[in-house]
Amino acid sequence: MNLKKDALGFGLILGFLAPVLSLIIYYFVKFYPLFSIGEMFDAFHQNKRLITAISIPCLFLNILIFTYYINIRKDRTAKGIFAMTLLYAIVALLFKFVG
Repeated sequence: MNLKKDALGFGLILGFLAPVLSLIIYYFVKFYPLFSIGEMFDAFHQNKRLITAISIPCLFLNILIFTYYINIRKDRTAKGIFAMTLLYAIVALLFKFVG
């Protein structure tokens, strides 16, 4: 995979995968081995403050990747990452305040 690629689709994929990776790391740091992944999601559902706790590292990782792609002037990729970051933020807010 060419990480210097400049394409909107590539940015969308990166912007999607980085928070997923962050969520997996969060699970292993905070919940493993005492709780399963399902129990972690149940905890998110029961305690809405945990949604904020996981959203911040997920979005922060996207911001780091976005900044990298802006600095190397790969604007289309950066736009995809930015779009996914906004989508994740909106979904997190919906889960926190509506769900």
